[in-house]
Amino acid sequence: MWLEYQELEQLEDEVFDFGEAAKGTLVFSSTPTTAKCPECDAFLKRFRYRFYDLEMEFCENQHGYWLGDDEDTRVLELMKKEEADYERKLLAEDRWARTLKHMRSRSFLSKVRDLYH
Repeated sequence: MWLEYQELEQLEDEVFDFGEAAKGTLVFSSTPTTAKCPECDAFLKRFRYRFYDLEMEFCENQHGYWLGDDEDTRVLELMKKEEADYERKLLAEDRWARTLKHMRSRSFLSKVRDLYH
């Protein structure tokens, strides 16, 4: 399946709604292939999608992405996982911030001082 450049982003956005920055880097590194872009005839490059175990090809001229059988479904699954991991991370960071705030509070520090006096 050939996805135009923005269509991959739209596919991801179906399940991931934290914004582009939270998705991570799409392409870390790539290798040339012998397949050609259907729009400009440039050779496609192969990469690991957002550093997962899913390999895809893309046109360096930003025309689009080549997805094999069921890779669109796999993209959605990975974005669902990424969103769940991101939600868990935000929750953990919020809880940690509250814990630090409590530890820095006057009442908590007073209790610790009282233990040593």
